[in-house]
Amino acid sequence: MAYVSLSTRDLNVLEKIQDPEYDPARMVQVDTSLPKDPNFKDQAVYEKVAQLEREIILSIQQLEIANAKSAAQGVTDVEGTIQGYRNCVFQLGDLIQEYPEYASARNNRAQAIRRLVGDSMLISGSQQLPQALIRDIDDAGRLQMAETALSDLDRAISLLTPTTPQTKVSQNVARTLSNAHTQRAAIYHMTSKLMESNTLAVPQGRREGSWSKLDFEENASRDFAMGGRYGSEIAKALAVSTNPTAKLCGQMVREALKKEYGPAYSA
Repeated sequence: MAYVSLSTRDLNVLEKIQDPEYDPARMVQVDTSLPKDPNFKDQAVYEKVAQLEREIILSIQQLEIANAKSAAQGVTDVEGTIQGYRNCVFQLGDLIQEYPEYASARNNRAQAIRRLVGDSMLISGSQQLPQALIRDIDDAGRLQMAETALSDLDRAISLLTPTTPQTKVSQNVARTLSNAHTQRAAIYHMTSKLMESNTLAVPQGRREGSWSKLDFEENASRDFAMGGRYGSEIAKALAVSTNPTAKLCGQMVREALKKEYGPAYSA
């Protein structure tokens, strides 16, 4: 088997295929010695809040485990699951109200809402889609959940995003940013797939209300790319598959590399 040795420049080009906005000078720098959340000056307070959040999330994890066991026996309790997630959203809401700058709780509340109404929350009639736990919800209820989820993700990202590319972040910050960007990307991606044959219904005042299908595709790809930069390999891969311009550029670059390196090159 032939092996090809790629230069740093070649590797950077390959990164460009996966992330069109990739810039080696703007790579995320993780420092494990940093505080877990920069918005908490008192680490004792942070640990208390994080423990409260863990207890809420643990209740949902236990619910999912119980559901999996019941499903294996042919028994399902959809209403019980919905109520469990509603309780989770409510409890995280209380935590956020008391600690509004705690980004992790906002990220997790958005995830719980996605479990309830699915990633098609910006599409009217999304209760009919299999992604949603709640199969019967009116537009008013869906819009309220969509507003909460997207606002939470926007706020979580703004709370933790470094002020400069050179600013280092903790492992917890990188994880939360990766999850928040990836979750928002999933919502945008699903919307782009469904909006041509369904009715787009966005909470009043949100920027997405004026977006086209291409806008949703590009923003989904951009968020997937950011999720990848902060550590998610799945998001990194999805950044290309959701961006038509990137896919075209990627094909052109791959062809150029094949011509330069011959059959030994494989991407």
